[in-house]
Amino acid sequence: MERNNLYPIFLKLSNLNVLIVGGGNVAEEKLTFLLKSSPDAHVTMVSPMFREGTVSLAKQGNVKLIKSRYNKRFLKGKHIVIATTDKPKVNVKVHKHCRKRSILVNVADNPPYCDFYMGGIVTKGNVKVAISTNGKSPTTAKRLRQFFEDVIPENVDDLVKNLNEYRKTIKGDFEEKVETLNEFTKGLIEKR
Repeated sequence: MERNNLYPIFLKLSNLNVLIVGGGNVAEEKLTFLLKSSPDAHVTMVSPMFREGTVSLAKQGNVKLIKSRYNKRFLKGKHIVIATTDKPKVNVKVHKHCRKRSILVNVADNPPYCDFYMGGIVTKGNVKVAISTNGKSPTTAKRLRQFFEDVIPENVDDLVKNLNEYRKTIKGDFEEKVETLNEFTKGLIEKR
């Protein structure tokens, strides 16, 4: 049976520099979801043209727009790159340049050229759930995101904050604290 072997992580994009190569629909979509999840992200976009929506989005976040064709010099100081152009040769070149520099790269809609995928994300306060279909079905990830947005209660953040305060009052070593919290919260997942 096939399985998803991707390792999920949550990145602090305020500490990293992201480059989006491209200025069309896909670039705007990637920027939209990136800023929705991480409004404090540091993003540079390079493209000969940008959509009006992209220009508006850039003004709302920490986004720098550079009107230019892609050149490997734009990779300097970048940690993550997303290639979204409609020119496969350019996207493959971006991938090759990133791999040479050990920069994480995602070539939109081209899984063999991706070090990571941008999955569906549900955010409710401090709770964030990321969904991956191993790059096989973004539509399924979208539907699962919609499902979890509906079933995770809006007040889940209150639970997180209260448990954090309770955790601070527990005595003992790490293992004892974990055991106490596990016992205290097991009712949250018991089936009725």
